[in-house]
Amino acid sequence: MRKPLLLLAIAIVTLTGCARMGQPDGGWFDETPPHVVETSPKDQSTNVNQRTITILFDEFIKLDNPTEKVVISPPQIEAPEIKGAGRRIIVELKDSLKPNTTYTVDFSDAISDNNEGNPLGNYTYSFSTGEHIDTMEVAGYVVEAENMEPIKGILVGLYDNLADSAFTTLPMLRVARTDSRGYFVIKGVAPGNYRIYALQEADGDYVHSQKSEKIAFSHDIITPSFKPDVKQDTLWRDSLHIADIIPTNYTHFLPDNIVLRAFTEEQTDRYFLKNERKQADNFTLFFTYGNPQMPEIEGLNFDERDAFLLEASEQLDTLRYWLKDTLLINQDSLRMQLRFLATDSTGILETKTDTITVLSKEPYAKRMKEWQKEREKWEKQQEKARKKGMDVQEEMPSTPLDLKVNIKSDMMPDNSITLESATPILRIDTTKIHLAVKRDTLMDEKPFILRCEKVDVEGWESAQRNFTLLPDSTDNLWNIGARYTLVIDSAAFTDIYGNVCNTIKKGANIRKEEDFTTIIFHVVQLEDAPYVGQLLDGQDKVVKQISSPDGKLSFNYVKPGEYYLRVFADNNKNGRWDTGNYEDDRQAEKVYYYPEKIECKAHWPLEKSWNPESGKTLKPSAITKQKPDKEKRIKKQNQIRAQKLGIIYIPPGTTINNQKK
Repeated sequence: MRKPLLLLAIAIVTLTGCARMGQPDGGWFDETPPHVVETSPKDQSTNVNQRTITILFDEFIKLDNPTEKVVISPPQIEAPEIKGAGRRIIVELKDSLKPNTTYTVDFSDAISDNNEGNPLGNYTYSFSTGEHIDTMEVAGYVVEAENMEPIKGILVGLYDNLADSAFTTLPMLRVARTDSRGYFVIKGVAPGNYRIYALQEADGDYVHSQKSEKIAFSHDIITPSFKPDVKQDTLWRDSLHIADIIPTNYTHFLPDNIVLRAFTEEQTDRYFLKNERKQADNFTLFFTYGNPQMPEIEGLNFDERDAFLLEASEQLDTLRYWLKDTLLINQDSLRMQLRFLATDSTGILETKTDTITVLSKEPYAKRMKEWQKEREKWEKQQEKARKKGMDVQEEMPSTPLDLKVNIKSDMMPDNSITLESATPILRIDTTKIHLAVKRDTLMDEKPFILRCEKVDVEGWESAQRNFTLLPDSTDNLWNIGARYTLVIDSAAFTDIYGNVCNTIKKGANIRKEEDFTTIIFHVVQLEDAPYVGQLLDGQDKVVKQISSPDGKLSFNYVKPGEYYLRVFADNNKNGRWDTGNYEDDRQAEKVYYYPEKIECKAHWPLEKSWNPESGKTLKPSAITKQKPDKEKRIKKQNQIRAQKLGIIYIPPGTTINNQKK
């Protein structure tokens, strides 16, 4: 008797599966997506010459964000008008129709019913202005070349013109946009050979015309094909138990695994951006791009000769000028004529002359007023001390040099100590700097290396503000398990204005051997270039970085924990990742992520081998910042209700054992 009763329950649920939500008897919910009942012109019709498309549904619908979600191919230069109202969607194309061309309107997941929000799914409407419909598809992913993050909303397009110039002169032939996973499907493709590109366009012309546009390109020839295939659909009895596995035949379009690595070209056009003078003792000139030839400065209300120290960024695009003379510092306005190299309209560097005025953010009068307050405060303190018979100062002490010493209380053997001065250093007395290591109860003074970190520019005296302190040993490593003390005596550092540092004393314990481990990776080199390996934390931040000519990456002195690995081919051997350039036919340096989390324990060396092209090539999801949008699904409230009733719910339209229920 059990089987007939079960079949009866299934039949009852099936027959009532389309009941509306909110019935007085607490009946079944509406879980049926909207259904297309009529289109004009008819879907997949040929010889079409009208530009207005009407799609009629069997119930009221919602159209979500059509500007972003609905993609039309061929791409429309003039934006189409897409409206959803009541039971209709109306698409009005503004561009003229091309002859013998398949048009597709891909709605993605933009359509759902108005009451329950049941999504229609990935619906695509198509028609042709010629005799036949093209139905091929190509699919894949677009990721950031630098960090393999999925790129949402970037345009992906095909060209049947295989020349490199097509991407910069012709609009794309067929297009799609990536979803939140970076995934794209280009539909309505005709048989043939194509090249594929990605473009984050800035001007809506479907052509790569600006260096600021993010792009991806490939020299691989795309030849669409298809084959019959079978996929397995799982019917769940409840959240834990499978009711049935249903095979479904479908057409598998290829290729479906294209990976495009997108990048933004380096901005090489050079022009002057702005000047800035946040502090009175220095000003900064900002350029879009660096050049070894420094600007020429001619003072119009001051003498520029021997007036500055230069602090240049590594890229030489940010130039900070420190004023040596106090009289210049007290001058609120510095007018100067600036001669520098800038890019003209043809992309050639030429000398340009600008007259600029550099204004101090804090005027001299305001600074003097604040100084006077400090002096009055000091004088009151001295008067109080005099009345109490205490020693008094004859002169107000000058402001001490602001020197920051960055040292961790517990360090790895390969860490360094950094020192940062707020103003350029003129003189260092190394006899007043003491580095000692504790042995038993005694402190044994050790030699050290103090290295200035600066960018030297020919013909200029460089400002010295940043320093690195290391032990003077063969490997520049701290002794494992030792206790170090760094003492900087008063006046060890003197800046260009005569200010000296106060006494600074700091200590650090070097971690013991049982507090760290070693991670070694043997990476199969796929390119003829050194590999740079970056050990990453759970936030995708670099913890350690090393370079290897043979693919052996040894990360020493690693704290126990969970890590990830990123590797890139350092083609120009500069130790950093570099972007690509389309005009030079240069791809961005290729980046690979080890697909698994790396777990390491203290004093437990880990050694692995890895071929970056074997298996999964995308970034591990745990450290991927661009998370997929929540997928629109039917809520399955009927399944929950059926579970409470102790029966099996089979949605209307489900096919079991070749019979539609």
